[in-house]
Amino acid sequence: MTRAGPPAAGEQASLELAAEAGIHALAIPTPFLVGRVNCYLLDDDPLTLIDTGPNSGKSLDQLEHALAAHERAVEDLELIILTHQHMDHIGLLEILARRSGAEVAALHLLAGYLNDFTRSATADDDFAQAVMRRHGVPGDLATALGSVGAAFRAFGSRGQVTRELHDGEELEFRDRSLQVLHRPGHSPSDTIFWDAKRRILIAGDHLLAHISSNPLISRPLPAKPGAGRPRALIQYIDSLRATRTLPADLVLTGHGPPIRDHVALIDERLALHRRRAEKILEMLQDGPLSAYDLAVKMWGNVAVTQAYLTLSEVLGHLDVLLSEGRIVEQDSGPVALFAAAAGGPAAP
Repeated sequence: MTRAGPPAAGEQASLELAAEAGIHALAIPTPFLVGRVNCYLLDDDPLTLIDTGPNSGKSLDQLEHALAAHERAVEDLELIILTHQHMDHIGLLEILARRSGAEVAALHLLAGYLNDFTRSATADDDFAQAVMRRHGVPGDLATALGSVGAAFRAFGSRGQVTRELHDGEELEFRDRSLQVLHRPGHSPSDTIFWDAKRRILIAGDHLLAHISSNPLISRPLPAKPGAGRPRALIQYIDSLRATRTLPADLVLTGHGPPIRDHVALIDERLALHRRRAEKILEMLQDGPLSAYDLAVKMWGNVAVTQAYLTLSEVLGHLDVLLSEGRIVEQDSGPVALFAAAAGGPAAP
C-alpha cells in the first residue's frame, strides 16, 4: 500500500476537502507491509494530532517535516488522540507527549494497556502463541513468528492516557465537535471520530479503501479469564453495519486514500466475508480440518509467512459459520478441528 507518486485526482480532491475543514493528512513511513500510516493534524483549539506513527527515527523525522509544512512543530501540539492500539499508530506517543506536554486522549480500554506497553505486548504475544498452537500452526513456525513479533515490539511505545474516552461521548474543540464511537473488530480498541456537522469520519484502520482490515484475533481488553476466544470477525461485521448508518461524505483512513462512498464499500466487504465463509464451508465437506489447514488451502505459502493474519481471517469465518449452526468445533484434542454440521441450516 505504499504510495508511489502524487495522489490521484479524486484522492487529491478529497484531501483538499479535508484540509478546508482544518484536517491535514500526514503520511508517515512504517516498517510494515501495510506501508505508510496516515496521521492527521487537526488545526483547531486545541491543536491536535490523531495517531503518531511507529517509534522510529525515520518516522519522527518525516512527521516533523510534515508538521513544519503546516508551520507547526511537535512542541505546538496540545492534544494527541489515538484510534487504536497497533504499533504503527501509537509508537511515537511517549516522545511526542514528552516534548509537547500534550494531553493524550484514547479509549478507556487503552489506559492500562499503554501504561505498561512492554507487559501488554508480551501478553499479546503469549495469547497469539496459544491461539496458533491450538489451531494447528506447527510449533517451530509459531516460535519463529513469536520471535519476529518480539523484535517488532520496539516500534511501539508506552504512554499515559490523560483523558479516557468512552463510546458516544463528544470531544469538543473551538470549531468542531467529534463524537467518539467504539468500533471493535480490527482491534479491541478501534475508535472512530465522527464530525456530524461536516459529515467527515476519521476512521483509523476500521475501514480502508483498497484492502480489507484484518479482524485480528486479539487478547481482550480488559482480559477476562475463561471468556474464550474473541469472535473478532463477528464483532467487526457488527461494527461495519453500525458505521454504514452514518451519513458520511468523506472517510479519512489510517492507510491509503480517503473513501467517498463508504456504504458501497462496506456492502462490498460484507459480501466478501460471506463468500469466504461459503468457500471455507465447501472445504470442510470432505472432512474435519484445523484452521491452519484451511488457511494453507486458501492462501498457500502466504499462510506460512503471515500465519497469524491468515489464521485470524479463517477463524473469523469459522466463527460466523459456528454462529449459524453450519459447522461444529471438535476441541477434544490438542488441536481444534472444524467439521460441516450434518444436515445443518442453509446459508442465510
